[in-house]
Amino acid sequence: MKNKNLYVAVAVVAIVLVIIVPISTLLLDLLLVINITISLLILINSVYATDALAMASFPTMLLFTTLYRLSLNIASTRLIIGKGAAGEVIATFGTFVGGDNLVVGFLVFLIIMIVQFLVITRGAERVSEVAARFTLDAMPGKQMAIDADLNSGLISDVEAKERRRRIQREADFYGAMDGASKFVKNDAIAGIIVTVVNIIGGIIMGMVFLNLPIMEALTRYTILTIGDGLVSQVPALLISVATGIIVTRAASEGELGADLVNQLLSSPRVLYIAAGACLTLVPILGQFFLVVVAAGLVMLGLRLQSVQKKVVATEEKRVEDQEVEAIRKPENVISLLQVDPIELEFGYGIIPLADANQGGDLLDRVVMIRRQLAVELGVVVPTIRLRDNIQLNPNQYVVKVKGVEVARGDLLLDHFMAMNPGTVEEDIEGIPTTEPAFGLPALWIADSMRDRAEMLGYTVVDPPSIIATHMTEVVRRYAHELLGRQDVQSLLDNVKTNNPVVVDEVVPKLLSVGEIQKVLANLLREGVSIRDMITILETLADYAPVTRDPDLLTEYVRQGLGRAISHAVMTGSPNEVITLDPRLEQMIMDSVQKTEAGSFLAMDPGVSGRIVGNAAKQAERLAQSGRQPVVLASPVVRLYFKRMTEQAIPGLVVLSYNEIDPAMDIQSIGIINAT
Repeated sequence: MKNKNLYVAVAVVAIVLVIIVPISTLLLDLLLVINITISLLILINSVYATDALAMASFPTMLLFTTLYRLSLNIASTRLIIGKGAAGEVIATFGTFVGGDNLVVGFLVFLIIMIVQFLVITRGAERVSEVAARFTLDAMPGKQMAIDADLNSGLISDVEAKERRRRIQREADFYGAMDGASKFVKNDAIAGIIVTVVNIIGGIIMGMVFLNLPIMEALTRYTILTIGDGLVSQVPALLISVATGIIVTRAASEGELGADLVNQLLSSPRVLYIAAGACLTLVPILGQFFLVVVAAGLVMLGLRLQSVQKKVVATEEKRVEDQEVEAIRKPENVISLLQVDPIELEFGYGIIPLADANQGGDLLDRVVMIRRQLAVELGVVVPTIRLRDNIQLNPNQYVVKVKGVEVARGDLLLDHFMAMNPGTVEEDIEGIPTTEPAFGLPALWIADSMRDRAEMLGYTVVDPPSIIATHMTEVVRRYAHELLGRQDVQSLLDNVKTNNPVVVDEVVPKLLSVGEIQKVLANLLREGVSIRDMITILETLADYAPVTRDPDLLTEYVRQGLGRAISHAVMTGSPNEVITLDPRLEQMIMDSVQKTEAGSFLAMDPGVSGRIVGNAAKQAERLAQSGRQPVVLASPVVRLYFKRMTEQAIPGLVVLSYNEIDPAMDIQSIGIINAT
């Protein structure tokens, strides 16, 4: 390291000596060759640099190279004006560019000067200025981001120090480049001035001191001046280009060549369009080379497309191998044990209904199902998993709860389902079917028949609505099974945000989360909304000290929710209901057996069969008149009568007298007995 610093110090001193001490033409030729070599090294290094900090000493390089070129300009000027000769390098450059025509040589030199000064140097200077400004403005935000990552534990102290040091180096680099770019600009200006001085001074020296004719003096000194200017400006041009490359690579993280090729030739479509544009210009310009260029672009596009296909195939094979390898790993078998709470599987013919790219809105309807049931039942339905199943018929779908099929249906995608609400007198043509959600008779009709069916009074629904309705009913029917302990805990946390006292009173002092889950499941099993969690928890807080039997607690909660329950099923005036014979209620009470695991009904199957049959007849008579069958029973009997009839008459609503709003007008139109 000490020797390297010594070399740099000696080089700087030597540059200064070249300015002061006259040198020979042979030594000048050597120094000019070294100058060109250094500029090439700087340009090539800037191309291969991965980022700006890879050449952090570039501003200092600009200072040294600029000083070096100026010293050579002074030395060459001394030789040109003093001796009329400046070595083979300068003479060769001047003769090669100018040839026999001084005007052409001078104009070429002038164009090079203009390109360097007005285009490259000015652009590099502006980019350096803007980069320095934005880098300094972004420093506080970058420092805060590093502090945030350090505080969150994402990075260590060592990494934080390294990042801060890098940010500081970037700021110092772009700040230094903003000033160092002025060296390049002023070097170009100095080159122009030196050229003018050389020409004027050379002509004066040749005519006055050497007694040369004006044309000979003009020819000799102009050629030497052009050569001197080119020998200086060509390295300056290379370093200016290197400066522009360095300061414009702020957003790049790879090598320049790879970035340019990957970004310019990344899309075969772009190459095809460019080839088409070239062919379009052939009749206008009449150039055969346009056809050659277009053919080259097409061949390049085909080659690139082939490479991309191979890359995609290789990537797919790699991903497939990773998946196979992942399946083979013993620890990944655990993921196969996961069972989705609710799934909707469908055949490939129904895929367009779930594909948003094909206009399907089934996913949006599933989201609406979850929102609707959250409002109706007060429960957050688990995410409904949608997947296709090639084992199903193309137009068939299956609903699964915890991996077990609970419902299925068939659709005709290009048809609508028409159902007679009971008021239609005229029949229409269609394919007979059954509505899957409620089992009602229906017809599949063509799209052309839709308007006529609606005019006749039919209820017409499209296939996505059929699936959504069926899913809604299935979720509503199995909501008590979908409600888990974690879901109950989420509901309790939601209540606790605004009502912490009622939650703390019940859980865990009186009841566990599992016991509350059983009560909520009992309510959902009979379609009772649990949205009013505050009332439910307050009721549990009142009666949990007396009993922890989930069934009894459910009855107490139902009484607390009585107004909401009765208003949900009774909307008429008067409300016609079915009641139980007092002797039947006494018989049910006598048949109740209580054990440590809970209470259950122990009744002769023949007797219970007659009771269920009588209840079915009464409920059917009420349903035929278009009303909801409702049975009223005493509070102690209600639960057991519901359990007795829920399998045979699943839609039968059984309420206790304590659940009826006193303001309601109730009228009994039938009595259920055991005979």
